[in-house]
Amino acid sequence: MQSSKRVFLGSIATETNTFSPLRTDILDFKESFYAPPGMHPKTPTLCSAVYPAARARAAEFNWQIVEGTASWAEPGGIVNQQTWEFLRDQLLTELRTAMPVNIVILGLHGAMVSQGCLDCEGELLAAVREIVGTAAIIGATFDPHSHLSKRWIENTNLITIFKEFPHTDFVEVAENLMTLVHRTSLGDINPVISSFDCKMIEVLPTSREPMRGFVDKIKALEGQGSVLSISVIHGFMAGDVPDLGSRVVVVTDNDQSGGDRLAAELGAELFSMRGKTRPEFLTLNEAFDKAEVSKAVPVVIADIWDNPGGGVPGDSTILLRELLRRRIKNAALATIWDPIAVRTCFSAGEGAQFQLRFGAKMSKFAGEPMDAYVIVRRAVRDAVQSFGQSIVPLGDAVWIEVGGIDVILNSVRSQVFNPDIFSNFGINPKSKKTLIVKSTNHFYDAFSRISQDILYAAVDGPYPNDPKTNSYSNLTRDIWPRVENPHG
Repeated sequence: MQSSKRVFLGSIATETNTFSPLRTDILDFKESFYAPPGMHPKTPTLCSAVYPAARARAAEFNWQIVEGTASWAEPGGIVNQQTWEFLRDQLLTELRTAMPVNIVILGLHGAMVSQGCLDCEGELLAAVREIVGTAAIIGATFDPHSHLSKRWIENTNLITIFKEFPHTDFVEVAENLMTLVHRTSLGDINPVISSFDCKMIEVLPTSREPMRGFVDKIKALEGQGSVLSISVIHGFMAGDVPDLGSRVVVVTDNDQSGGDRLAAELGAELFSMRGKTRPEFLTLNEAFDKAEVSKAVPVVIADIWDNPGGGVPGDSTILLRELLRRRIKNAALATIWDPIAVRTCFSAGEGAQFQLRFGAKMSKFAGEPMDAYVIVRRAVRDAVQSFGQSIVPLGDAVWIEVGGIDVILNSVRSQVFNPDIFSNFGINPKSKKTLIVKSTNHFYDAFSRISQDILYAAVDGPYPNDPKTNSYSNLTRDIWPRVENPHG
């Protein structure tokens, strides 16, 4: 029987929009998700699925698990330096206390930027490697909307990245990492990591072609020959960092040259898809014109750039004003972030009818604040929505009626993932003619199950959505579309 392996788990994760008017501090982590050692729930979160995945295999693999703190903040602005240093040092102290360990498994995002560090994950991984030494195995999961740096590869044995966008596979990816880490610990495999810089930045939803076929292809290649894992870093265009851009990551069993060749081949194929992967992005008027003549019930309109999942406030009133201007009835919108308005509605109580100002507080791009007569239909403490097996907090939240339109106001920012964001308040989303959701694509999997007509409204806001003109100062590499042919 194999001797027991001592395994340390940790997670620090957020996605930083360096252009956002927001700033991120420890309160944002504690409002979104913060689990001290041993307190991680049975359900996974997007970047901490390694915890339940490791627990589930511990007996089988003869692992002795030591859990460090797991923390996640909803995507936002640059992280306060004291917050980053506190979270980093806390996890490293927990690791030192756990020593000696054979394995470290981390759940990370990969696009975290603090006031003093452009590559928080790279800094963390380098520190972890220094503590555990070269003999220990380090494995990590990442979100594809991240920035692959040299330090990631230098300080890990295994990297796995969510393949799907929407990220419906985050649990599966964590489970796959457990298997690969275990096989490495047995000496069954000797993983090496190859990567290829595609020198592009693009929106790459896997819910449609050509990315659907590309992901199916790389999944089919896994397990063939020396190939252990293939992933794609999509990149995160709202992060002004040197490593911004898309990359292909191939992990092989001791086959560096073969992995390098495959990464380059797949990277060239991905580059050839540039400009062809996005869904049809519509203007505000185009989206509403199409919705009004659609026979689908409901029609879903995504407010793609006022998406809290991209690190912006999510408090725009522009689409709500258009609903009211067009006198559209039987519609619902989720969500507008406004903690002050939520508190006022709680104070007024369910059934209250009064004049309320809400929304558009954080930037000039969010329209004007709404001054409207509202009815408080429902007030919910610690409201939530679902994202796969994960429970996503909305904080205290209210359902208000504005001019016959149902609107959800929340106090903890979150993009929309699931129709239960409506049904948890008593709103039947299937009965609405029009649903407005603030999300770029994570909503798609769940909402496509109830709607035959999904429209993407591209309304400029605080999210930097044009890489050609975004004012990057730390990006010095040539990448498409800033350069037409960055590969020469």
